[in-house]
Amino acid sequence: MGRVVAGRAQADRRSERQRAPEPTLAPATSPGPPPAPARGQREAPARGQPEAPARGQREAPAPRATRAQLVAFTLFVVCALGLLYFLLPRLLGFQATWNRLQQGNGWWLAVALGFEVLSFACYIVLFHAVFRPGHPRIGWRVSGQITLAGLVATRLISAAGVGGIALTAWALSRAGMSARTLAERMVAFLALLYGVYMLALVIDGIALYLGLWAGPGPFAITIVPALFAAIVITAFLLASLLPRDFDRLVGRWSGEGGRIGRLAGRLSTVPAAAAGGVRTAITLLRGREPALLCAVGAWAFDIATLWACFRAFGASPHRGVIVMAYFIGWTANALPLPGGIGGVEGGMIGAFVAFGVPVKTAVVAVLAYRALSFWLPMLPGAVAYLQLRRSVSRWRASARAADHTRAADHKPTPSYT
Repeated sequence: MGRVVAGRAQADRRSERQRAPEPTLAPATSPGPPPAPARGQREAPARGQPEAPARGQREAPAPRATRAQLVAFTLFVVCALGLLYFLLPRLLGFQATWNRLQQGNGWWLAVALGFEVLSFACYIVLFHAVFRPGHPRIGWRVSGQITLAGLVATRLISAAGVGGIALTAWALSRAGMSARTLAERMVAFLALLYGVYMLALVIDGIALYLGLWAGPGPFAITIVPALFAAIVITAFLLASLLPRDFDRLVGRWSGEGGRIGRLAGRLSTVPAAAAGGVRTAITLLRGREPALLCAVGAWAFDIATLWACFRAFGASPHRGVIVMAYFIGWTANALPLPGGIGGVEGGMIGAFVAFGVPVKTAVVAVLAYRALSFWLPMLPGAVAYLQLRRSVSRWRASARAADHTRAADHKPTPSYT
């Protein structure tokens, strides 16, 4: 009896195996995940989506200021302002200058404030024109956040604007901009902005030295800055002549050159990015985008702020003198001083005195101008930085959600035939 039951059970199992279809190895209805890109090749981003960082590329860390840095910055600002606005008039022997600083024409100071606001607005428009193409996240709101927050970062680390550049690079990388594109756009932005600076030094310096514009023209503060600016302009234009694949050419050579060759390959990315950035700036200029005029407007309105401060205290140096002294003074911004406090003021006052402007007039006008240009963006810049961090958090959340969706779409669904 047991043998009969076992035989029937075995027969049932054989019949079930014959009726049940075998599962297929590949799904019949789902196409499966797309083929992986070749080794060393990046997957192209979807249309309308920001660029994804290269695989293995580290995201730039968020710039943070430590408590010690904030305390040191605060102490420096307090001491510098005390020196400039209280001690300096006493040391120079004209206490009446401080009283005169308090009695400036309110209407002209209001005009100066308006000029400074327009200068910031031009800066934002130029930023948007350079970084927006191809990157939908860099809208007007984000452009304003990055620009104003960058101004505050520049106040903290003022050496040639390093603080602002670092914060801008961090925000743009989190917005999905690749490292190469970011470097080229950053160079293009700086080339457009500081190209106006250098051209102004050349034109204004030569015109003052030759007497084409009214005012004295000492060789040391006219021709020397003009020659320096001409050398910088020439160097950047020559950099644009480098081959587009300069870093790749050096990379091929460096692959066979040992440690020195590899080092040369890494260093070659700097001139390659500079050349690409200059070419990008030239391409933007050839496109005749009206927003690029804001590169001139950002400087022009800031110089107009200084001019209005002179008018507020009853002085009116020649415009050529104001332009030259302004740019000479701002070269001190390369010094590692928070906000350039002390260096910019001293450079401007010294340049005005060399051009024959009375020292008392130069001191009150420059101090009034710096009070506006330094303090005006601080509060809105701090608010913009907090808003920028929230924008970055939204981008990261959106990227994580997109990754989950992409992984779910690529997951094969088994089917049976």
